Amino acid sequence: MKCPYKLYYLMLLLVVCSTSAFYKSKPKILIIGDSISIGYTPFVQKSLADVAIVKHNPGNAQHTGTGLGHIEAWIGDTDWDIIQFNWGLWDLCYRHPDSKEYGNRDKINGTLTYTVEEYTANLDALVRMIKRKSNAKLIFVTTSYVPNEEAGRYTKDAKRYNKAAKGVMKKYGVIVNDIYKVSKEIHNKYGIGVHDVHFTEQGYIKLGEKISGFLIDQMKVLKKQ
Repeated sequence: MKCPYKLYYLMLLLVVCSTSAFYKSKPKILIIGDSISIGYTPFVQKSLADVAIVKHNPGNAQHTGTGLGHIEAWIGDTDWDIIQFNWGLWDLCYRHPDSKEYGNRDKINGTLTYTVEEYTANLDALVRMIKRKSNAKLIFVTTSYVPNEEAGRYTKDAKRYNKAAKGVMKKYGVIVNDIYKVSKEIHNKYGIGVHDVHFTEQGYIKLGEKISGFLIDQMKVLKKQ
C-alpha cells in the first residue's frame, strides 16, 4: 500500500523540478530607455510573460550622459540574455530654464542637450561599456517619431540622430530595431498630440507589439545558438 504513495511523491517531485528548471531557463531581458520605453514595457512584459523575464532599468534612462553614469549599476550582476537599449529623445531636446513648457523644453531659445557628434561619441562609449559588463545579445531601438509642433524638439533631428546611432551599432555589430517609421504611423493615430512625443495607452500597446515581436525573433535566434 505504501508504494503508490511513494510513486505519487516521486512524480510530484519530478514535476516541481521540471517546472523550476523551466522558469530558470526563461531568457532574461533588460530594457533600458526613456519614457517611451517605460510606456510600452508593461505590455511587453505581459506579452512575453510565458517565455521571458523582462525588466526595465529603474526610472528614466534620459539621455546618453545619464546612461554613462548609471549603465553598470543598471546591468548589475544579472546574467542577462538580451539587453535592449535606446537613447535619443532627451539627447536631441532643447531646454531653457525659463521655459514654462513641461521639462523646460524650448527649441527656439533653449540649449541642445547633446549635439549629434556628442551623442555619437556617448553611444560609442556606452556600447563598449555594456559589452565589457555583459555577454548579452544587444539590441538598439531607434528614436521614435517627433511631431512637428513639439516644443523642445525638431522632427528632422530624430532622423539625424537615428542615422548616427545606426553607424555606431554597425561598428559594433549591434542589432537595430528601427521603430521610427512605425512609431510615426502609431503616433498619427494614438499620439497624445502634435505637441508631444508621447502616446496614449493604445499607442503604447501598439509599440509593445512591435517590440515584443522583435524580441521573440531574437530569442529564437538565441535558442539556435
